Amino acid sequence: MNGNNIPEKTIERLSEYRRTLLACHKQGITHIFSHVLAGMHGITAVQVRRDLMLIGFSSDTKKGYDVKVLIDFISSILDSKTAVNVAVIGMGHLGQAITKYFNGKGLKLRITTAFDVDPEKVGRTIDGIPCHHMDEFEQVVEDNDVSIVILSSPTRAAATLVVPIINAGIKGVLNFTSTPLNFPQGIVVENYDITTLLEKVAYFVKESEESSN
Repeated sequence: MNGNNIPEKTIERLSEYRRTLLACHKQGITHIFSHVLAGMHGITAVQVRRDLMLIGFSSDTKKGYDVKVLIDFISSILDSKTAVNVAVIGMGHLGQAITKYFNGKGLKLRITTAFDVDPEKVGRTIDGIPCHHMDEFEQVVEDNDVSIVILSSPTRAAATLVVPIINAGIKGVLNFTSTPLNFPQGIVVENYDITTLLEKVAYFVKESEESSN
């Protein structure tokens, strides 16, 4: 199936399903029913079955989905045939936390290089990742065949990174700064504003508390 036909929310849920299935597989669980998988994600079994039907997965569900088979099938949808190289821009606390989280996960997404302008970070290897100065961005991206960048730089610097990212031929951007960034068609961008998400959670907590009083 053409990935362009799969809704974004379905792609997100498939990634979440896979993480859950991998954890189940490690526990020795060989089969899982749709309602069990759904319950672990706070959604309905109908939603799980709809997502799997959408990617063309069919299975004898009398004893549930075969966990390993489903992991492999979802991986065939989500993953590239070869590993995708990723760079982190901004190796402060957030950048280093992201690097530690992703590397070693066994995914086909590899953080291979990082960038910063802090003299105390540039030229060092941080958690096994070489950190370069932003002045070298285009060349290092080309040398390391980087396709995706994760922005964890200070928000004030975010807008200045758009042109270098375009010029370097980057194909995807995950933006953790609080400044939404726009790129030309052909560059996939996901703006992930932690402050907004936290405030949304806080709002619903407040509403819940007020309605219970």
